[in-house]
Amino acid sequence: MLKSKFSLLSALVSTLLLGACASTEVVETHSLNQNKQGKKVACEVANTTISEEADCELAREGVIEVIHPQEEIALEIKTDKKPASEESEAVFIANVWDRIGNQLTFHIPENDRVNVQRNWYLKHPEYMSRVTNRARPFLYFITQEIENRNMPLELALLPIVESAFDPFAYSHGRAAGMWQFIPSTAKRFGIHQSWWYDGRRDVIASTQGALDYLNYLNNMFDGNWLHALAAYNSGEGRVKRAIKRNAKAGKPTDFWSLDLPRETRAYVPKLLALADILKQRDKYNFSWPEVENVAVIDVVDINSQVDLAFAADLAGMDLEALQALNPGFNRWATDPDGPHYLVLPLEIADSFAQRLNELDQNERLNWVRHQVKSGDSLLKLAHQYHTTAQIIKKVNNLTSNVIRAGEHLLVPVALKELSAYTLSKEQRLATTQNRKRADRKFTYTVQSGDTLWDIGRKYKVSTQKLAKWNGMAPIDTLRPGMTLAIWLDDNDTQSDAIMKKLTYTVRKGDSLSRIASKFNIKVNDIRKWNDLQKSRYLQPGQKLTLHVDVTRLKNVS
Repeated sequence: MLKSKFSLLSALVSTLLLGACASTEVVETHSLNQNKQGKKVACEVANTTISEEADCELAREGVIEVIHPQEEIALEIKTDKKPASEESEAVFIANVWDRIGNQLTFHIPENDRVNVQRNWYLKHPEYMSRVTNRARPFLYFITQEIENRNMPLELALLPIVESAFDPFAYSHGRAAGMWQFIPSTAKRFGIHQSWWYDGRRDVIASTQGALDYLNYLNNMFDGNWLHALAAYNSGEGRVKRAIKRNAKAGKPTDFWSLDLPRETRAYVPKLLALADILKQRDKYNFSWPEVENVAVIDVVDINSQVDLAFAADLAGMDLEALQALNPGFNRWATDPDGPHYLVLPLEIADSFAQRLNELDQNERLNWVRHQVKSGDSLLKLAHQYHTTAQIIKKVNNLTSNVIRAGEHLLVPVALKELSAYTLSKEQRLATTQNRKRADRKFTYTVQSGDTLWDIGRKYKVSTQKLAKWNGMAPIDTLRPGMTLAIWLDDNDTQSDAIMKKLTYTVRKGDSLSRIASKFNIKVNDIRKWNDLQKSRYLQPGQKLTLHVDVTRLKNVS
């Protein structure tokens, strides 16, 4: 547990943390769009409207396109206006940004790549205001972690470049969280991911993992932090190859001389531009929104799985606020296999821990006694009660997956309706899919072999839009049975589409082209849906699976 060394005062800090109830694209197109007032806007960056297309392009450079949640959650966290250790600080620094700015050491070169990024930030103070609101609950913790490791304080600015300090942010390549980890790199650095939990969104776990990774990269590149940062963005192998190519050609191997992807060439200058503005904020007359230099959160050991709604009630908090402080939990409860901790406002952490310790572990979850019926299985029960087969098996001391009709099983269930857990993975997806995007919405059930590109081509929408509407990245893999939301305008001929799965029995004289024409579908789609080889002939009586829009069918007999 992170222990507070000071008493709490009653000063109130109102912080804003982005939830994940609906996704909005950061930058989707180069063309200008119309806002509600009819004024042209280029894009939104971290929910901040950017009104010039050139500015939008600069904002886009240096980061993989990141999707941000839209709705905001107001968190009220009380703070102490004293430093964490009065003995260690002769003069109390009131603002965390000042604390960071006073310790920045990176050399900032005067070149166009840094200048254009610095000018962009100076021109858009509203962007930094929104970013700071997201950072407010966690910035002190992140700064402490960096200082404890004797790492450069410039790294405290990296989440601005990566995700605008949004723990719910995601991007293509399956990157997620404030530090934008892809699953494989997260696993390499000890960040746990499971059905219950994704440590990439957990600010505590992801910060520790990101600093581990950055330290590893710094060692790999012999203490060259610009090389390490470039590798964090584009991969260590790519940077090493660029260095090797320059060395072989007799060229300089500093970051500025390397042939790297466009986004990486802007990524490092973005960080340096932010560091320069913060270090010389008086020179630039740039007002960074203040973040009090005091701890506002604590990490409480809970020792076992707990229902998040139960924990919120015990803490006297709104459930959504508790989830916002603990964005790593995917479901209605914490992961039974850990981590066994919750992030809570500092002022209530000790009292919560005391009350929790007075309760038996069985009281931390709600239970049902289920009588097994014919046809039941552990997987079926897990789906019914929104848990996992492993949990049911463990709770009931089962040595195999076999269950018998008539026996009783204890199953943990959510204390509240699942819709109450608004920041759970399912509810974030449901809200994202239901957010109005066009005139009409319909659903499409993914079939074996489907890709976003195939579906997008069929309904004349981009893969980027399909991904955005469904809370995913454009290159994510589709799973058969997934339900996708598709939004279309009334003037689109596909807007009344009703997709149905049919089984068609091949008749004598049928061919793929004749069947395709009959059902207004494509021959290649029939082959894909049924795994048919081009060289094989259809046989009368053969069963084919077809996915058709019944509103566009011709007369079919």
